[in-house]
Amino acid sequence: MASQSMEIVAKVLEQQVLHSARLVEEQLDAELEKLEQMDEDDLERLKERRLEALKKAQKQKQEWISKGHGEYREIPSEKDFFAEVKESKNVVCHFYRDSTFRCKILDKHLNVLAKKHLETKFIKLNVEKAPFLTERLRIKVIPTLALVKDGKTKDYVVGFTDLGNTDEFSTEMLEWRLGCSDIINYSGNLLEPPTVGQKPGSKFTKVEKKTIRGKGYDSDSESDDD
Repeated sequence: MASQSMEIVAKVLEQQVLHSARLVEEQLDAELEKLEQMDEDDLERLKERRLEALKKAQKQKQEWISKGHGEYREIPSEKDFFAEVKESKNVVCHFYRDSTFRCKILDKHLNVLAKKHLETKFIKLNVEKAPFLTERLRIKVIPTLALVKDGKTKDYVVGFTDLGNTDEFSTEMLEWRLGCSDIINYSGNLLEPPTVGQKPGSKFTKVEKKTIRGKGYDSDSESDDD
């Protein structure tokens, strides 16, 4: 009886695989048929649309680069912060202090992500040079990332709580966290954090998309997240 049941299951699975393969084949045939039915004018228009899309993408890339995207850099003062966030749609600002070791860990990851995600501006600001801004945004834990969209602070990454509570989180983990706030174009699965390379026992905080304004933000910690 057991062997018969296994044979039945195997046959069912084989039929399902064959059915899926036929569906894929039919879809490919349909696409090929569309291409075969195109005349020279249709192909030329398709080529022109693709070329136009490439030109548009290149123009957007150059515009981002002209505004300081593509590199992770420090801004000298809080006055510069307002100018930076005004001219770019998506901005990640790292509020740091030289004496805090975890800020240097973030620097390493942000430098990588700045080059990868040209659509977002990545900057850093020394909190000791920005007393008004840190008070306005109620930043009490160092490091803190302020995620700014359309000139408004949308979210914060405070310390490493959302990154697995470990100093050894991956760049992919930070990338996922920024993607959860829609501050970068993230192509992975937002429902689950990338845990490859994390130490066993690392705990992750599930992040939901939210909007946090400066006046509404507070922290239970009054000390640096060293």
